[in-house]
Amino acid sequence: MFARLTFLSIQPESIEELKRVYNEEVVPVVKSQKGNIGVWLLEPTDRADDFISLTEWISEAEANAYESSGTYKELVDKLKDKYKNKPSLKTYKVAETKVAVTM
Repeated sequence: MFARLTFLSIQPESIEELKRVYNEEVVPVVKSQKGNIGVWLLEPTDRADDFISLTEWISEAEANAYESSGTYKELVDKLKDKYKNKPSLKTYKVAETKVAVTM
C-alpha cells in the first residue's frame, strides 16, 4: 500500500467551506480513481495545526498516475484562494498494516 498526505493550512473563516468541498467534491472524485482504497480529511484538534488529506492507494504507480493526470492539482486548486500557505504533499509506503479492534 501507498499513502499520500496533503497538509492544508486554511484560513480560519474557510474551515467549513473546506470540509464541505472536501466531502462533496473531492471524496467522490478520489474514490473513483483506479487503485484508491481510502480518502479522509483529518481535522486538527489544535486550530494552529494543518488539516491533512489522507489518501490510500494499492500501489505507488496508481497514486502517481492519479497525480500525473492533473486531477490532484485540480482538486487542490478548488480552494487555492483560501490557503494560508501552499499545500504540501508527502508520500509514504505503508510498511506494515495491523488493525486492532478492542471492545
